[in-house]
Amino acid sequence: MNFPYFLAKRITLNGQRTFSKLIVRVTIGALALAIMAIIMAVAILNGFKGEITEKQRGFFGDIILLKNDHNDSYVNTPIQLSNEQIAQLKQNPNVADVYPFATKAGIMNVKGEVEGVLLKGIDENYDQDFLAKTILEGEPIDFKAENADNQLLISSVLANRLNLKVGESFIMYFIQEPVRKRKFTVKGIFSTNSEELDKMYVIGSLPLIRRLNNLEEQQAGGYEIRVHDFNKLFETTEQLNENMPVELYATNVVMQMQDIFNWLNMLDMNDNIIFVLMVIVAVINMISALLISILERSPMIGMLKALGMRNTKIRTVFLYNSLYLIGYGLILGNVIALLLYFFQTTTHFFKLDPSIYYVSFVPMEISWLTVLWLNVVLVGIALITLFIPSMLISRISPIKTIQFK
Repeated sequence: MNFPYFLAKRITLNGQRTFSKLIVRVTIGALALAIMAIIMAVAILNGFKGEITEKQRGFFGDIILLKNDHNDSYVNTPIQLSNEQIAQLKQNPNVADVYPFATKAGIMNVKGEVEGVLLKGIDENYDQDFLAKTILEGEPIDFKAENADNQLLISSVLANRLNLKVGESFIMYFIQEPVRKRKFTVKGIFSTNSEELDKMYVIGSLPLIRRLNNLEEQQAGGYEIRVHDFNKLFETTEQLNENMPVELYATNVVMQMQDIFNWLNMLDMNDNIIFVLMVIVAVINMISALLISILERSPMIGMLKALGMRNTKIRTVFLYNSLYLIGYGLILGNVIALLLYFFQTTTHFFKLDPSIYYVSFVPMEISWLTVLWLNVVLVGIALITLFIPSMLISRISPIKTIQFK
């Protein structure tokens, strides 16, 4: 029979506390608050980073293959990959697919209002799943339609500025020799909640850009490469660069958007600060509860010592008692945190200003393994820290405590 556990269970469940009742409740509440705050912080940070990363990946691809000519303009020098070269790229186990694209600067002219934009051209093989998720009105480009080259997706920012609606037409001018103009119809209105993207880009047909730039049928401004595992992005980029012809080079979305991804990495510091602060709060409250519990039960400790029970066994009794309080607080905090998590992910009740945060609601994302790991770490830190104040038991004299009683 595990006597320390049996005794801890009796004093925890059936013991009559006096002045320690309040501190025990405060301790349980502090532990619940700590684990709830930690889980929420990790979930929000992961969700926020995931949403922003997904926007950049969805719009630009994971890896971008370009001409190695140090061209810093928005319009890339055309390149062409053969079917054999594309097949070779797909042999990399982390490469999911390869899509050609091209960009061309243009000026939208709508009822006398003009707006400079960058037309990104895609073809019928392009995966429009991300674009479909961002569309507020209308639908993605239908490349099977006869007027596919005249269909255009514009952002809600441009639609509001130029007072355009789905189905309406306008003229776009392309600055070249000679100046060319084309009539486009708004097929859909999208919103990425990224001001830089929504102000600058419109989505159209790659074959149209090829005709405007007098490109060959298979030429493109570059190739977007989607990967299976984003965590292996840099490794895959290096592997592709090793096998690329000297006139081509591979970069990736993190390298292209360094400011955004550096900012996201800096947010990890906030997560660490919250974790440290919440652990400190929980540990301080646990130490207070343990010390008060020991002082309150000094007569019991003296009696156990007089009966021959060792200090280590008595310390084990109070550590079991502390573990009960920790477990109670963690269960309460986990339940509240997970209820908030499922409520927010289902309803998107808590909103954000998309012009500041790039998302219109508080995103959350966390795995069961992460929740389990956070709980285990908090329990481990608390028990290790509590072992020190439990040494007070060895200083309690049986004679004095029994006489005092």
